[in-house]
Amino acid sequence: MKKSTFLLLMISASFIGFAQQEINVADVAKHDGDSVTVCTRIFGARYFENGKGAPTLLNAGAKYPDAPLTIVIYGENRTAFANKPEEFYIDKNVCITGRISMFKGKPQIVVAKESDIVIKP
Repeated sequence: MKKSTFLLLMISASFIGFAQQEINVADVAKHDGDSVTVCTRIFGARYFENGKGAPTLLNAGAKYPDAPLTIVIYGENRTAFANKPEEFYIDKNVCITGRISMFKGKPQIVVAKESDIVIKP
């Protein structure tokens, strides 16, 4: 095998290995630690301006407290968003890309930039 062909195969394999996996919002708890894309509706939100880290929490998949996924935007990252996330994303269908982690037994994705949340037409 030529060096250039081998190199091309290795580069292609590395991109495939890092591709985001799209999952159903109902399955997020099964993917702790995985980098995924989840497409769902935002049912509610709240900005905790005086809370630790000044987080904005978006309830994805259902209303609080039944939301299967919480999207977290920390205060230091709010300036990366053109609009107030707690108002802008309400009742919109979106796709969120990021790593799932657990907080008090519930799945969350922490996002730092607006491009991590894409509004579906």
